[in-house]
Amino acid sequence: MTADAPTSPPAQKTAIVTGGGRGIGRAIVEALAETGWRVAFCGRDPERTAEAEKELQARFGARISGTTVDVRDPRAVEAFVAAVLAESGGIDLLVNNAGVGRFAPIDEISEEAWRETIETNLSGPFYFLHAVAPAMKRAGSGWIVNVASLAGRHAFAGGAAYNASKFGLVALSEAAMLDLRPYGVRVGTILPGSVETEFGHPAVHPAGTATKPGGWRLAPEDVAAAVLHLLTYPERALPSTIEIRPTKTGKG
Repeated sequence: MTADAPTSPPAQKTAIVTGGGRGIGRAIVEALAETGWRVAFCGRDPERTAEAEKELQARFGARISGTTVDVRDPRAVEAFVAAVLAESGGIDLLVNNAGVGRFAPIDEISEEAWRETIETNLSGPFYFLHAVAPAMKRAGSGWIVNVASLAGRHAFAGGAAYNASKFGLVALSEAAMLDLRPYGVRVGTILPGSVETEFGHPAVHPAGTATKPGGWRLAPEDVAAAVLHLLTYPERALPSTIEIRPTKTGKG
């Protein structure tokens, strides 16, 4: 009777997380790293990205890397994705998380604020989808998770640019899901309600409460948990939309 051949350890999977240096993105990077993933994250601010990389590598080692990328620049996105592919050989997960919010009444919001919001929150995810999808199609597998917002379903006063960007991201996600599912690539959208981060808008963060700790809002880790949950589904199942609301509200 011959001894069984030793089994090889599973290959380490690779994820890209945009806006991974802080807030929801940072929580997603940490959650993936804690479960063994190699994570390449990007951020727009060079100093903040480098600081986050240093802190994360102190915990998880060199399998975490941070790169300065402006998601509004398609050439920068293509170069970043190409570098990750060259190093890892594949991309198993893309999390489009990077986002900005500029809030003002429709007749007061500037053209610059409109463009920044749309280009970051909607064009950025498109550029990453466009760059990553071919490699996933060749592999016949992969997950793309777009972090949208409940503001992509429910408009609010002062949110013309933000609502438009998130409504658009929900539609982009659904169209991409239909395009890519025949190739074994799954696309899901997470729509969080109010999350306790530096980011906030007046409709859900009343004046003076945007960064109050221990409040009623969701934690960034709640969104990260939803990402990990999607990854547990068998290949035959595609949960395409997850809405997450705080159990309580800020009223009263």
